[in-house]
Amino acid sequence: MSLTEPAIIGLCLLALAALSLRLSRGRTGAPDGRRPHDLPTWAICLSIVATETSTLTVISVPGVAYGGGLVFVGLGLGYVAGRIVVAWLLLPLYARDGFSSAYQYLGERFGRGMQRLASAVFLGTRLLAEGVRLFASTLPICALLAAAHLPAGPLPVLVGLTALTAAYTAAGGLRAVVWSDSIQFGLYTLGAILCVGLLWPYADRATLGAAWRAGRLAVFHGDGAILTSPYAPATALVGGAILSMASHGADQLMVQRVLAARSLRAARIAMVGSAVVVTGLFALLSAVGVLLWIRNGGASPAALGLRSPDALFPAFIARDLPPSLSAVLIAGIISATMGSLSSALNAMTGSTLADLLPPAAWRGRIGAVTLSRGITVLWAVLLIGAASCFSNTGRSAVVFGLSIAGYSYGALLGAFLFGLLVPGARQRDTVPAFVGTLAVMAVLILFVHPGGRNIAFPWLVPIGVAATFAIGLPCRLRPGPAFRDAAARPTLDPTEMEHETR
Repeated sequence: MSLTEPAIIGLCLLALAALSLRLSRGRTGAPDGRRPHDLPTWAICLSIVATETSTLTVISVPGVAYGGGLVFVGLGLGYVAGRIVVAWLLLPLYARDGFSSAYQYLGERFGRGMQRLASAVFLGTRLLAEGVRLFASTLPICALLAAAHLPAGPLPVLVGLTALTAAYTAAGGLRAVVWSDSIQFGLYTLGAILCVGLLWPYADRATLGAAWRAGRLAVFHGDGAILTSPYAPATALVGGAILSMASHGADQLMVQRVLAARSLRAARIAMVGSAVVVTGLFALLSAVGVLLWIRNGGASPAALGLRSPDALFPAFIARDLPPSLSAVLIAGIISATMGSLSSALNAMTGSTLADLLPPAAWRGRIGAVTLSRGITVLWAVLLIGAASCFSNTGRSAVVFGLSIAGYSYGALLGAFLFGLLVPGARQRDTVPAFVGTLAVMAVLILFVHPGGRNIAFPWLVPIGVAATFAIGLPCRLRPGPAFRDAAARPTLDPTEMEHETR
């Protein structure tokens, strides 16, 4: 492999960033520093999918399918049900009051303290989860550079990728993020389709029959232990639905997109449509993994000289494809990480401004745009540090990332549902329930392993929601001052509510 392929990758990534910035500077849109309200529904839908999939998904789902079949398709069916609930239950709350952060609802319902606590937990867990994603992106990059006889350590790759992403995120804001996500989704989806086409000749009636008998075409997979099997039917459908309610209804990373829709109806279509699209993407990536299993005769990753299932797809791209096509596909996979990373930086910056900092911090001499860009750079540096901490994990990156997110998702969704379903709930009831749930989840994840195995990640959110109500309801029964009426609730200036990072 020559130096041409790394040059192709670099040009693709630079062109993607430039095109995203160009599209973000159209004639319509909100003023600088404000959240746009004119983004197309289809672009928001694809942006949601691009954010939740990323390189983490593109390289891990084929590896999971290689060893376990089409199980992510079953999980996607649960996602569809969960996002329908989000579209009709939670989205009207955000659209009604013009929020720019999901946690402003908690501030309106319970008080500023609960809003800041939820935002701080979101920022902490997002830092860790995105660190896993960012580390995962180094696998295909390093594989390509090694094939080109240009070995590079993970740190230079992390720094370069994050610097480019932070640059166009800070310059273009949410609009640039949504457009770049849409382009990136198309790029790596096309790459996956090409890989399926290249691998399909290995499949015939005999090999597909062998894959069926080995369980590689099964949508659900479980050993009877529902609590510890993430892909058992009940786990995927019920746990996956509640997980999707939390990730797309109580996580600023996803909520910020639908808040930029033209109407509540458009937001609902984008939300539910994203579940359908991501399930189709799961099926496509799983097909790559199953076809690789057929081509390799079912050999284990170790027998192929690979350290983990996550290395299967990158190895196929770097070793078995024509160099130019390999470069384009690698660029698509890298761009997937740029999409999720830019979304995370934008969401973390927006939540920092809307939920943690007082309005005076961004209305003074510094200005909203300058301050938001500085905060974006700070989060980018912290993400590089977090990514470096996960360089030695041998677990499936996608499952590891979902487990990290599951730690806080239950508490966040529980707080939203507690405010919606418990009349008269107060901040003095919700804060102990929220903190107590985080403690329960920490014990559960670190110390409780039924049968010597971890609890399946889709069940972490339902357990967290149940813990929130189990702790919050007794607190609600304690004597104390009545819940403040709407007139006594803290209010935020409309311009503060609409503020969004550029």
